[in-house]
Amino acid sequence: MPLSVEEAVAELSKTGETLNNSTLASLTSMNSEELGLFRCMWETIGLLRRRQIINRLVELAEDNLEFNFDGVFKYCLKDEDEEVRCQAIEGLHENEEASLIDPLINLLERDASEKVQAAAATALGKFAILAEYQKLRADSASKIQEALLEAIDDKNKTVEVIRRVLEAAAPISLPRVKSAITEAYRGNNPGLKVSSIYAMGRSCDPSWLTVLLNEINNDDPEIRYEAAGACGELEEEAAVPQLIRLVDDKDVDVQMAAIQALGKIGSAQAKECLKQCLESASEAIRKAAEEALLIVETEEDPLSFRM
Repeated sequence: MPLSVEEAVAELSKTGETLNNSTLASLTSMNSEELGLFRCMWETIGLLRRRQIINRLVELAEDNLEFNFDGVFKYCLKDEDEEVRCQAIEGLHENEEASLIDPLINLLERDASEKVQAAAATALGKFAILAEYQKLRADSASKIQEALLEAIDDKNKTVEVIRRVLEAAAPISLPRVKSAITEAYRGNNPGLKVSSIYAMGRSCDPSWLTVLLNEINNDDPEIRYEAAGACGELEEEAAVPQLIRLVDDKDVDVQMAAIQALGKIGSAQAKECLKQCLESASEAIRKAAEEALLIVETEEDPLSFRM
């Protein structure tokens, strides 16, 4: 018999007790009264236990879409521990409620932790996409654009935070965003260059294709990996011949990125290459090709997909 929230909270407060999935599952979709019980418990337990609980809740939510621990995650955005706050942001990655925009902007702008700022920036990326597709109110879209653009120009932000802000802002079709990507690409910081290439793909702007095709030949495997992924995001058939070459790259991650990109583009030439990959001696390549071909088939005939 499932535990009540009150029973689950009592169990979770016992620091030495093992965390059982059945106990944690009782925290799904809590009402305001039940959340009150949880909050009282949360304030009494130690740091290690809080980290254990939230980590497991994030894992459970990822593994089972029926679980909804958003009430817990929203509360934990204000936890005193940066790891807990980061996990709370991660737990909300599927949540598109506009009510999250202000808390995330606040974390990006004011949190003392670089890790939390970076996580908040990444989380704002999904709202940037929603804003670009006009699925948010105009005032909410403006808030996101303003917050991300201000963060890009903030000299007090670390490189890690700027990278995530740049990636998050990429879908916004404003000249300032494009110039920020260009500046990062042409600058001297290797990390920012990697993020700029990733951002080129997220921008859905085909004008970046020439740059990406050039970077596919870069000596740095991380650059080749991001360039391949970005080509896949742009879905431009002109990238297919270069991506086919990367299927034989000496770096396994680059090979996987190229195969995934071919699946997203899905042209006749891309499909032929993926079919040839099914004969590869590498199990990893065969599996990646199967998954990529499934994406192609689903795009061509959505009704062909079966659960």
